[in-house]
Formats: sequence, C-alpha cells, structure tokens
Amino acid sequence: MMGKKNKKNEEIEQKVTSAEEFQEGIIEDAAVELSQEEFLEKQITELTDRFQRSVAEFDNFRKRTIKEKSEMFDMGAVSVIEKILPVADNFERALNAATDKDDNMYKGIAMIYKQLSETLKSLGLEEIECIGCKFNPSFHNAVAHDESDEYDENTVTQELLKGYKYKEKVIRPSMVKVAN
Repeated sequence: MMGKKNKKNEEIEQKVTSAEEFQEGIIEDAAVELSQEEFLEKQITELTDRFQRSVAEFDNFRKRTIKEKSEMFDMGAVSVIEKILPVADNFERALNAATDKDDNMYKGIAMIYKQLSETLKSLGLEEIECIGCKFNPSFHNAVAHDESDEYDENTVTQELLKGYKYKEKVIRPSMVKVAN
C-alpha cells in the first residue's frame, strides 16, 4: 500500500508540477505579449514623433522659402527702382524748367511723368514727406541751412531732391534745407 500511496503522491506531485509549469508558461507568454505590446507602443510613439518632426521641418522650409522669395523680389524691385529714379528726376526737372505750360511738348512730358510716377507708386514706392517736418536723419539728408523766421529750428524748409521709400525701407533720403 505504501507503494501505491507513493505512486499516487508522485502522480499528484507530477500533476501539480505540470500545473505549475503550465502556469509559468502562461505567465511567460503573457510577459512576452506584454513586452511586445510595450515594444509596439514605443515604436508607434517614436515613429509618430519622427513624423511630426518631419512635418514641422517641412513647414519651416516652406515658410523660409516663401520669405526668401519675397526678399528676392523686394531686392529686385529696389534695384530697378534705384535705376529708374534718376529718369523720374529728369522728367521733373524738365517740367520745372518749362516756361510755356500750354505747349504740347510740356503736356506730353507731364503725361509721361505722371504715368511713371503712378507706376512706381503701384509697385510700392512712396515719397518721403519733408517740407515743414522735423529733420530726421533717417529720412533726410541736410545739404544746406536756412535762416528762417517762418519755420522752427531743425525744420525742413525746402526739398532739393525728392526722397523715396519702398515698404518702409529708405531707397533714397530727401536732400533738404533745414532751418537754423
């Protein structure tokens, strides 16, 4: 009987051992699945982060490209305007020098000057206001002083050459006389 009990005990112990091994296997499988889930979640997080960074980099590149194109256009426009301004000045001098304002030549020059001025204005060119304004070295170039009772000290009394700015950038300062 003792042999049967030992055998039964051994069988029970084997079954318990088998059950314990089975539980350990399930636990190991669950741990492997959990680590795979953690691995996949980590990989998803990493890939999402890389994607978001790539999108942000592309958006920054797009914005930088648009800004650079705008700056290049402005540089080109300023370059052309600087070359055209002496022509506009000569038209203005011709109009000021004319004695007969009813002459067809004067009227033709006036029409061309007006068209040129409107075209430059449509491109964004603005005249700098100066007569009666306080002298500002950012906008005015004082080439003479004027003794004047009509104007306060450091006030622009006469414009000798028009000044212009393009999008708040001074292209050419006004050449002016300033009251002492």
